[in-house]
Parts: sequence; structure tokens; C-alpha cells
Amino acid sequence: MNNPFFKNKGPYKIDNLLKLSGLQNVKNFKNINVYDIKDLSTSTSKDITFFHTKKYFKLASKTNALFCITTENLKNYLPEKCNKIIVDKVLMATAKITKLFYPSSVTDDFDITCKDINKTSFKKKVNFGKNVLVGKNVKIGKNCLIGHNSIIEKNVIIGDNCSIGSNVILRNTMVNNNVYILDGCVIGKKGFGFFPDKKLNYRYPQIGIVIINDNVEIGCGATIDRGSMSNTIIGKNTYLDNQVHVAHNVKIGDNCIIAGQVGFAGSSTLGSHVMIGGQAGVSGHLKIGNNVQIGGGSGVIKDIPDNSKVMGYPAKNLKNFIRENK
Repeated sequence: MNNPFFKNKGPYKIDNLLKLSGLQNVKNFKNINVYDIKDLSTSTSKDITFFHTKKYFKLASKTNALFCITTENLKNYLPEKCNKIIVDKVLMATAKITKLFYPSSVTDDFDITCKDINKTSFKKKVNFGKNVLVGKNVKIGKNCLIGHNSIIEKNVIIGDNCSIGSNVILRNTMVNNNVYILDGCVIGKKGFGFFPDKKLNYRYPQIGIVIINDNVEIGCGATIDRGSMSNTIIGKNTYLDNQVHVAHNVKIGDNCIIAGQVGFAGSSTLGSHVMIGGQAGVSGHLKIGNNVQIGGGSGVIKDIPDNSKVMGYPAKNLKNFIRENK
């Protein structure tokens, strides 16, 4: 799927791309066009990708990328046909190259194309409150409602029978049908990605989007960050309570129930039919299986297999937790 939110400035010749990003061209690559930067699983033979931790070695071994930014210790997991660019700081190098392809993804300034909904074609198509703003190239389906002071920024897509509350901001987002987004939500802003570099923090560009599938409800004050390289996805019929934070690249399955003030760190994946109690936290890059139940206030710091019930910090088998806390 093409990303409608950020313009790709590629292609770049690989030697020029490395030079512009301040990377050494140790293997003297020349005159090869690179069209995009993508993650390991979606890269094609025209793209560059990155591989920074052994946790993703299975994806790395199957990548179709033409080039991969990686380390000396990880390069042998990659296919022989993939050209390796060896660096010390993979994510820093990836951030610099991503910024060249997508310079507009680094900042989140307000959308200057927004105008009062009364001055758009949605005036007669949408039931809306006061002071609603809509950006350029927005699509809104049938039977939708938008509350007071909400902003739908450019290129956002909203399906049929959706209710957008008051004081909501939507950007870089695709909303499917029958979705309820309650008051005060901020969806599609950049995630918390940066690297300390001497006296400055180097911002990691966020070029993904948010995809909200059918029949989802998102509670008041929830924040859902867009993806950094891949997309942030909320599965069908999943309900998020108030004050939930979903970080970049998180993927939540179908029919999940997430209670208030739960936080998900970046790039974690949840299966379907997952239930999480209030104020629990899930660390980054974890895999939570199907039919998992996580007790309120728990801290999840490792993968959880299917059909598990856990609680505590660190989260452990529920029976063991109860036994130890009698």
C-alpha cells in the first residue's frame, strides 16, 4: 500500500545516499538506484532496509531488500543477494537515510490546508459540531458525526458510520467502518523516537500510519502514535478504554479489550482476544499471543504464549502470582 501522507524523495544512487547521510561507503557501491526505505518484511529488490537486533533474524533471513544497514555481528543472517552496509549505530544510520527519503516526516507542524468544515463539500454530508476543521484530500463516509473543535487533517480517510468525538485530532490515519473515537483522542502523531547524539537528540523520522479497523472503540484521551517504519494497527472489534497509549508500530489483534491507562511501548504485537487490566504496561518489541489475559498493574517484559493468564511485575503465571502473594 502506498503511503498517502509522506512524499518519497527517492530514488537515490546508493553512493550519493550514503554520502549525504554521512556513512562510509566501505564496499564502494556505485550507480545503483535505491527507491525507498522499508522494514525487513516489506522491502523489495529496489529498497534499503535495516537489521539491528538478533530478535528479527528470521525476517532478516528472508528479506528481499537490495541493501541492508546492519552490524558486523548480524550480517551473516542476511541473504547473500542482499548488500550489507556495516555501521556501528544501525538505528542512527537508518534515521538519517529515512530523513533523506521522507524529510516531512520528522516534524508534526499543524496542517495549513485545514479549513472550516462549513467551507467544504462535507457541509451537507456530515453531522458536525462547532469549530470543526478539515484538511485537503480528506475522505469521510456515510452517516458520520464529528464533535466540537475536532481537526481532521489532510489525506485522512474515515469510513461509514463513524463517530468522532470533540477535541479529537486525526492525522496520518485510516479509519474503517463503524468506529467510535471518543473525546480528546490524538491519533497519528509522531512517536517517541530519538537518539542522543553528543549534545543533541536526533529525531527518528516516523513514516508509518495508523490503521483502525472495523467496529473499534477508542476511549477518551487515548493516544495512538503512527508507525515509524511499519504501521500501527488496531484490529477489528477491539475496545480501548480511556487514557490508553499505543506507541509506534504496535499491532493489536481482533476482539481485544484494553482497560484504562494501559501503555504499549513501540513495536509490540498482540494476538486476538487479549484482555488487559488497567494500568498495565507492555515493553517494546514483545509478542503477546492469542487469548492472553494480563492483570491490572502488571509489567510485561517478555513474550507471552497463547492462552496464558499473567499478573505482577514482572508479569508471571497467574496461579504462581496468587500463591506468592497470599
